[in-house]
Amino acid sequence: MACCLTLALFLFQDDATPVAPVSTGSSALLEMVHNSGPVAFAVLITLLLASIFSWTIMLSKWSSFRRAQAQSTRFIRAFRKSGRLSEIAALSDQFKPSPLVPVFMEINDEYQRQTGGRGMPRNPIALERAAQIASSEALTSMEQRMTWLATIAAVAPFIGLLGTVMGIIDAFHGLGTAGAATLRAVAPGISEALITTAAGLVVAIPAVVGYNQLTARLREFGSRMDDFGREFLNLIENAAMASTPPVEEETYRRSR
Repeated sequence: MACCLTLALFLFQDDATPVAPVSTGSSALLEMVHNSGPVAFAVLITLLLASIFSWTIMLSKWSSFRRAQAQSTRFIRAFRKSGRLSEIAALSDQFKPSPLVPVFMEINDEYQRQTGGRGMPRNPIALERAAQIASSEALTSMEQRMTWLATIAAVAPFIGLLGTVMGIIDAFHGLGTAGAATLRAVAPGISEALITTAAGLVVAIPAVVGYNQLTARLREFGSRMDDFGREFLNLIENAAMASTPPVEEETYRRSR
């Protein structure tokens, strides 16, 4: 950019011929895009495809996260109202978009394998591991295509910078072939450089904002799954302890 400013100052000082005014607004932008070279045009097409792909990812993720949040709220409400695991397991298919459902299913399946659905679990650590595995798998599924969004956010400015560098190279080449330091000789290259730089920023900024917002939502879902797993384990332990008679009472019954 310092080269561009130095070159512009030099041209304005040495150019004695008047320059025709350039049209402003969207027409001037379209004209510059139309007159862009092959490298700048390829850069703009690449950035356009990257922008469409990033917006597709963001919109689809926002929609799926909204459904998952709504279904999680409904599932938690049904889970706390119901008193039997069999009832919750039968209703879990209705809340399938919720990431809490696979956590519940894994813990319930492990609990059924250990106790048959009644009593204190023989290996509580296995239940905790099942909850952690289910939470990790659900979070991994929700993170799909997020790496593409991060890649677009990081690479788009550099793609625009490539067009900037090529535009400056064309500007200096035009200056050398023209034989005179005129603004008309280098203006197309500079305009291409500015267009590609702006296009790279337009693609990168929404991708960065969307990635940060979606990552925050993923952390929130991860915390909710961990909290639900602990709540479910506490419910199982409390229900098992409530159904188990005290040791003194059991000993008294056996002695009689």
